[in-house]
Amino acid sequence: MFRLMKCFLGLDPKIPQPRRLLDAKSVSPLRSVEFRQPDMLEMVHEIAIYIHRFHNLDLFQQGWYQVKVSLRWEDGGQRSRGTPSRVVQYEAPDMASDDILGVWRIDDAEQSFFTQPFRIKYARQDVLLSVMISFNLNIGSDEMPATSAVILKFELMYSPLLENGMEMQGTFEAFPTAIHEFRIPPKALLGIHSYCPIHFDVFHAVLVDLSIHIVLLKAGMTSQKVPSGSRLVELDAKGIYKQPNQLLGQGMNSREIELVKSLLISREILVVELQKISSVIDQKIDDLTEADLNFGIFGLSDSTLSDISGVSSGGKMGGGQLAGIFQDIVEKSNGLFGIRNDVMLYSLSKEEILDVFFSIGSQLSLIWNAFLKFHRAHRIKIIEHLHSTWTADRKAEWSIWMVHSKIEIPHRYLRSNSNDSSQRSALGKAAQRKYGDDPAQSATARAELHRKSIAQMKINNRSIQDMQIFGDPSRIPVVIIEQHIMNVPVHGSSDNLLLSTSEENDPCGVTTGFSEKNATETSVLGIRNGRVLKVVVFVHGFQGHHLDLRLVRNQWLLLDPGAECLMSEVNEEKTSGDFREMGSRLAEEVVAFLRKKIDKLSRYGGCNDIKLSFVGHSIGNIIIRTALTDRLFDPYRKNLHTYMSVSGPHLGYWYSSNSLFNSGLWVLKKLKNTQCIHQLTFSDDADLQNTFFYKLCKQQTLESFKNIILLSSPQDGYVPYHSARIELCPASSSDYSKKAQVFLEMLNNCLDQIRAPSSEQRIFMRCDVNFDSSNQGKNLNTFIGRAAHIEFLETDIFAKFIMWSFPELFR
Repeated sequence: MFRLMKCFLGLDPKIPQPRRLLDAKSVSPLRSVEFRQPDMLEMVHEIAIYIHRFHNLDLFQQGWYQVKVSLRWEDGGQRSRGTPSRVVQYEAPDMASDDILGVWRIDDAEQSFFTQPFRIKYARQDVLLSVMISFNLNIGSDEMPATSAVILKFELMYSPLLENGMEMQGTFEAFPTAIHEFRIPPKALLGIHSYCPIHFDVFHAVLVDLSIHIVLLKAGMTSQKVPSGSRLVELDAKGIYKQPNQLLGQGMNSREIELVKSLLISREILVVELQKISSVIDQKIDDLTEADLNFGIFGLSDSTLSDISGVSSGGKMGGGQLAGIFQDIVEKSNGLFGIRNDVMLYSLSKEEILDVFFSIGSQLSLIWNAFLKFHRAHRIKIIEHLHSTWTADRKAEWSIWMVHSKIEIPHRYLRSNSNDSSQRSALGKAAQRKYGDDPAQSATARAELHRKSIAQMKINNRSIQDMQIFGDPSRIPVVIIEQHIMNVPVHGSSDNLLLSTSEENDPCGVTTGFSEKNATETSVLGIRNGRVLKVVVFVHGFQGHHLDLRLVRNQWLLLDPGAECLMSEVNEEKTSGDFREMGSRLAEEVVAFLRKKIDKLSRYGGCNDIKLSFVGHSIGNIIIRTALTDRLFDPYRKNLHTYMSVSGPHLGYWYSSNSLFNSGLWVLKKLKNTQCIHQLTFSDDADLQNTFFYKLCKQQTLESFKNIILLSSPQDGYVPYHSARIELCPASSSDYSKKAQVFLEMLNNCLDQIRAPSSEQRIFMRCDVNFDSSNQGKNLNTFIGRAAHIEFLETDIFAKFIMWSFPELFR
């Protein structure tokens, strides 16, 4: 054991040993130590990418797909690209299956890796790939440790579906259809273990589960002849050289020192991460003992150091001294490793630096290879742990584009019914002082100010950065979130819902007991657990399509793969009629869907609860609220969970400031007699208190939801800003007509439902989404406010920010 330890540390007595460094306590204030020309050390970043599975969320085309992976330095130049170094297929693909074609391959010309082609036939299809590809990034003999980031590029390759698979295998040619890139900052190249999902783009909605593992390793050494002459460096009484800047130019090469420092940090990161993963998944690393993980320059015990102290450096410098020198070099702050004292490294001789280099380098290789073997044995648990960590970190990373604040919902708004002109004038002035600023303009100015601050940020942390977001940070939507937590009514327990059957009748042998953890958490493999039926209904807007909200649906499914999604179709091409008829059709569609899912679950043990959520866009929100008044929903009202309104006109189109859009509404009413437009503008009845919207706001359509999220945009000219947010309109506060009184009653009725008191909690959020309008240009859509209204349907970044920051609301 003693000989093995000496060999591992590089303390073989046959090797010429460096001169002994004098103890600072036993010398005069000025001392001399010999410095020699260091060897040329070579190191390599190994980036291991484990590709677990390919999950088809929403690919529109059937066919053959594969994933291409490549690696390059961000700064380009003469630096080499990442080279595939090894591939490990954890599980052999089922070659007998018609859905797998051939095996993975490496393109030597492009230095890229291709997964095996696989056929996609239907939505939410899983393809297990289970392959790890390692890339090497060499640090050349004349290069410093990485100061440039690395771009990791994934390409989705596609080939049309052919009937003759064998013929295709010989002539397979795929074409890139989508790209997703990640940026690995220089600090992350020293060591990181991270889950890293690929989503490609909105037109190729897939999920590729993968994890990335990085280490810095010793690649080799090119020796140079030590010059016959030696240089003397003056040290003071504390062992610190007096002129470090001159030393860098005359003695030890600063690049060699930087490489050793990086190697030390990489070793510490790898050990800490490996111990953390082993502890979290509760699996021991068989190939490494505790002594192996603690073994190193700063991990040796005092007794061990005393045993080998007489061997190192030919008796001139003991292992204890060497360990003591480096024990205080590495520091950890906020989870990051760094070098505390560079000077101590520069005080070593060439031979002592080589001792450190080979010792740490050999140990790193040993631990890294043990990790790769450990990863293969426990890959699913490891990727699930990394996935949980990644999920927890989203809110912090994306907080750059999110502004949070707490709000208090006021008590009922009051107005004066007095006709006294002086009193009216006084109230008008007070209202003007309080509501003089246009809320939409204020929100836009606030978001633009925040966007300017983002443009000045220098984002360079240790986390892997998604270039769909970090590629151009100033172009990403800014989301201003106002959150309020309040008490809500207690509804009847769902235990009385006769949905479950006895355990004896469960053909799958699954008990009907419900675990909250299993119901809210789904593994990265997409395996559904628990007996909670979670249904999400998506409702399109005026003249919309049932797939309009598919991007929000995809984000919801990423958060909760066990959710059942209904993309409502019953009102397609029927959104010009009466809201009552549209609501009735939606109620029938939703209840039929629920009964179908309940009946299916009853054959497999039943379910103990239902969580029913709704997402609506534009007037789809009015259709949802109308459907909730239908008696068909009475058995399910207690099961309402989350309601997300995307730019919904909850208070109609009164006090709309978009004159051009108002003219369009007038044309629709006069020329086409569109009934829903009459209802939105309160022209469906001469008596305002008999109009559809006034009556709808008196119905209890909101108070049964546990979570209410109102998304609005001050750039949206199609829906009045105050109507989407259900808040007081500045124009109404100075209006003393019957119209203003009815508007205030509607507003108070809606807010009364939202703040209804009880012992349970309800989360109420208003989310202002401010899109980057610089790329939209000056066109008719931007001028009339349609661009922002449709942007909600054409991008998913705002939904990603909100949903992953508050995942508990969507599970």
